[in-house]
Amino acid sequence: MSDTTYSRRRGELETYFDRTAVQAWMRLTSDAPVGRIRATVRAGRDAMRATLLSFLPDDLRGARILDAGCGTGALALEAAARGGTVVATDLSPTLVGLARERAAGLPGAERVTFHVGDMLSADLGDFDHVVAMDSLIHYRADDVARALAAFAPRTSRSIVFTFAPWNPALALMHAAGRLFPRADRAPAVEPVREAVLRRRIAAEPALRGWQPGAGHRISTGFYISQAMELRR
Repeated sequence: MSDTTYSRRRGELETYFDRTAVQAWMRLTSDAPVGRIRATVRAGRDAMRATLLSFLPDDLRGARILDAGCGTGALALEAAARGGTVVATDLSPTLVGLARERAAGLPGAERVTFHVGDMLSADLGDFDHVVAMDSLIHYRADDVARALAAFAPRTSRSIVFTFAPWNPALALMHAAGRLFPRADRAPAVEPVREAVLRRRIAAEPALRGWQPGAGHRISTGFYISQAMELRR
């Protein structure tokens, strides 16, 4: 992906999740009461987290997992509870700090290392599995494929991730979002056609030998996301 494109979008995401909307995300990812719209997002995220975890082995003992875009750490903790060693990284220092607080004393927390930074950094090391839940939904198909290609050389077994699937409803919401005042906008979700994404993945040299596996779409009100699995 273009370093300029990626860096610009990464900066927008960092600002949004660490400053603009951090209180909303803290509430959304807790068990505090939320409004009807946010309740659909919470339910969708819970279902997607369970879906992505279902793509991984039930027994993760001996496996090293990257939670790429960990947010407040729920997925990382569930993977660690299965015995995995997890590196959980996110751009937002505030959300990573909250993840550390929430993890304290929970089963498996000692096997999670929280890290603030770029999920594509080679400094994070090598992994058996990479999980990227809703951290690639803000990128176009070309950039999603190139991000997966950046994970691939350091991943031995599987990459499971989500993208924003193109459909008329999501395209309409995407267009409507552009009408909000700039200060109130979340970074735009980029609807992607699955067929286009599969072609981009097939064209990436670093992804030769990787095959798309299981997939599943979650649509609950204002949450629409699609899971995909790549395996060697």
